[in-house]
Amino acid sequence: MCGENLSPPGPAYLELLNPEQRRAVLHTGKPLLILAGAGSGKTRVITTKIAWLIRERGVAPQSILAVTFTNKAAREMAGRAQIIDERAAGAMLRTFHSFGAWFLRRNGGCAGLDSNFVIYDDDDMISLLSTIMQGSPKPEVKHTAYNISRAKDFFLSPDDPALAAIDGTKKFRKLYAHYEERLAHTGNVDFGDLIKKPVEILRKEPQVARRLRERFSVIMVDEYQDANVAQFELLKELCGPDTYVCVVGDDDQSIYRFRGAEVKNILQFPDRFSGTEIIRLESNYRSTAPILKAASSVVDHNHGRLGKTLRAERGNGKLPVLAFLPNQDEEVNFCASLIKNSVNNKDNAAAQYSDWAVLYRTNAQSLGFETEFLRRSIPYRVVGSLKFYEREEIKDALALLSFLVNPRDEIAFRRVVNKPARGLGTATVERIIEANMAQENSLFETAQGMAQELSAKAEKGLKAFIKVIEEGKTLLEQTPAAIAADGDAAAAVKKKKQRSNGEELVAGEGLSVCVTQMIKNSGIAEYHFEQDEIMGNQRLSNLQELVNKASLYAGTLEGLLEFLEHFELDRSLEDNSKNSGSEDKVTLITFHNTKGLEFHRVIMTGLEQGVFPREDKKHEELEEERRLFYVGATRAMDELYVTSCAMRRMYGRTMPFEPSMFLREIDTSCLRVIGTAPYSFRTANQLHAWDRHIESEIEKTSGWRKGQRLFHDDYGYGAVTEVRDSDDGPVVRVQFETGNELRFLSEHQGSAFVKIGDDE
Repeated sequence: MCGENLSPPGPAYLELLNPEQRRAVLHTGKPLLILAGAGSGKTRVITTKIAWLIRERGVAPQSILAVTFTNKAAREMAGRAQIIDERAAGAMLRTFHSFGAWFLRRNGGCAGLDSNFVIYDDDDMISLLSTIMQGSPKPEVKHTAYNISRAKDFFLSPDDPALAAIDGTKKFRKLYAHYEERLAHTGNVDFGDLIKKPVEILRKEPQVARRLRERFSVIMVDEYQDANVAQFELLKELCGPDTYVCVVGDDDQSIYRFRGAEVKNILQFPDRFSGTEIIRLESNYRSTAPILKAASSVVDHNHGRLGKTLRAERGNGKLPVLAFLPNQDEEVNFCASLIKNSVNNKDNAAAQYSDWAVLYRTNAQSLGFETEFLRRSIPYRVVGSLKFYEREEIKDALALLSFLVNPRDEIAFRRVVNKPARGLGTATVERIIEANMAQENSLFETAQGMAQELSAKAEKGLKAFIKVIEEGKTLLEQTPAAIAADGDAAAAVKKKKQRSNGEELVAGEGLSVCVTQMIKNSGIAEYHFEQDEIMGNQRLSNLQELVNKASLYAGTLEGLLEFLEHFELDRSLEDNSKNSGSEDKVTLITFHNTKGLEFHRVIMTGLEQGVFPREDKKHEELEEERRLFYVGATRAMDELYVTSCAMRRMYGRTMPFEPSMFLREIDTSCLRVIGTAPYSFRTANQLHAWDRHIESEIEKTSGWRKGQRLFHDDYGYGAVTEVRDSDDGPVVRVQFETGNELRFLSEHQGSAFVKIGDDE
């Protein structure tokens, strides 16, 4: 041992890191992009790096800026860094918007802002716009506010030519410009300004920019795949020539495009920050190998990705199960039985309800699971949304239907007689109810008799409500043949309108005709759609799910009574379940809301074409749907189940569905298929197997294989994404880490590349 050159041991806290993580923590100098795969311990890396810079490199804590996207994440990062070195408390760990507010409080004067400005939320924006767009319908005002927010996310001003990508009309440009003038006059800012204005100040005020760059010598960004264009511009302006910049993210988990997130920010980071080094965190500590293989085989079909190969540190486990089921009723029954049996299994005492998560594409899909779980006494919680029966739009619709069958129902009358607003104030409503208490008539009859005694506005509103109830009665008295005809007509309308914009409720069979017409005629559907562009669509989806449920009942008074009784019984079961006090509950959650979570057992439901992915998803949006699948699958630690239904109730009718295209993309070697697979799925998979055989032969001929890592003097590091045959010989397609793509004939240009071993 004498004379051997031994390097001194590193700090003890670094011993907890794997080689990839340690390399990322110890990296300095050039810009760094940490591609952190799902479950790879990225939070440990970024917090350890903050502490290491302070403890080992002597970086002043106050010169470190770390930004992320939620206050919770910022607090967690700060707490974990301080465990290693308490001086980390001096570093600035904030959300993007919190940093923007901090910056403007100190430098806003450069943009004419007083330091005591107020931050306008969405409602404040709409209120200000309403004074500008006087006489415009409220949905138009809200849509304009939404587009202004989107414009600021993309760092677009009213006179920017690129604004056409959001709204190319001259009217919108003028409204946006007028809004900016009025907002400036108030001396306040909106949320978009918290990012946009700091960028503008940094560009116009060199002294401010120099001071900030001297203050922050280290800038780190967590969850970088969620950054929008304006946030990238802010990062760029904060970084000087000597700034050490490090971003952490996963291009395969960029799923918030609807919020303005731009996956190109992470894909093009190496191009925008010269000399960037990429370190991949590919050791997954959450899931077993078959789960990771299933998830990766789907997202591997995306072209817009830098690429990585996750390794399951936990080794092998159970194969994911793909269950083909006849319909959505069997789907919820399958899930309920699976969960119930696992908890009741005496040989598996560790199984708990909280081990399980049921994932779905939209909140409206929770209804079936909630109903079945309540009946089977399976405790559950809904994440990111109210339980189905607690949602405002569902309560409104059920109150309207309740008043139809019982015109004496005072509670239902109070809830819906002036919703949406019909000019019937609280005093008028109380007057009708008090008059009714002195009579033997129903509230409906009293309202009919009093309409002419009210003001013109109130009379008009009350008569409109009365008409809705009368039309509902008429619908319930129609013959089954007439109801079926109405359903056919509605279905015809649906093909023309519903699929294109999703803004129209569609009736189908049985009671769904009456329920649909009442919800629409009362204005409840429009009222909830107007809440805002995104949530409006979701609320309409919930109401459509109510309509779908109604299609199972006869379109008669008796059918409506049975329908309402079903809901009342379920709500009663729900009330009883609330009293259990236990936290041992199944999680019902959308795919989007699972980000950052993990569960021992996950069931991904609704894997049908048109449900997941949606029919309208193409190109970049379809790639995001694949990433959403990947995120959902990688939440599973031990067991993964995927369900696909042959039939599903949609638009008030039971309709056939094809399996999701994502199921055809999963490597079948890592799946256990149960149930009867549709013929089209079996045929496609046989073809895919043949395609893989042909691809394998081409790879042997060309000397290149899919996934092969390589290096090119001009383009840098990359990987082979496709090897296919052509008339001129095998063609190889390469995706580089810079985002560039290149195709070449293997026999002519292959010598320009250097192959890299699999272990590098």
